[in-house]
Amino acid sequence: METGEDYRDAVLPREQWEKRQFVGCDFAEADLRWLRTRGCTFDDCDFTKTDLGESWHEASAFRSCTFDRTVLADTTWSGRSFLGSSFVDCRMRPMMLRETDFSLAALGGAKLRKMNFAGLRFREANFTGTDLTEADLRGADLTGARLSGARLEGADLRGAKIDANGLVQAQLRGAHVDLDTAVAYAAAHGLVVH
Repeated sequence: METGEDYRDAVLPREQWEKRQFVGCDFAEADLRWLRTRGCTFDDCDFTKTDLGESWHEASAFRSCTFDRTVLADTTWSGRSFLGSSFVDCRMRPMMLRETDFSLAALGGAKLRKMNFAGLRFREANFTGTDLTEADLRGADLTGARLSGARLEGADLRGAKIDANGLVQAQLRGAHVDLDTAVAYAAAHGLVVH
């Protein structure tokens, strides 16, 4: 286990890390392009201005980490967790995400237009002011997510779990929903559905 290590400004492209543990490590402004991780954990690590472009992560966890102006473009994330992590002004498009958990993550104000989040978990995530226009959120779990001012125009929400507050707070014009979500939306807006 590596605790409190300083990787600031490190140049480590094409590294391959397996089953490593990092706690409170500083990766700020590091060059980690093409990094490959498998079964690694990162807890309370700082990735401010880090370049993770074209990296690949399988069954790795980034819990309570800070991603501030981080390059995450062209990355692949599979079977991993961003539990409680925060994302500020990051380059996130395009990204490939499979079986990824963003529970309690802070994504407020992020530009996530047309991204594929189908089947992902966003329980109690913060999407305040986030642009999710035309995003694919089919089957996603948005239970308890803060969606105040979130733009979901044209998004595909069929099969997604969204509670009443989210249905009232988000901008949903033109969103694609299933019958259950349509009824929940009507009820959240005070209509009596028979």
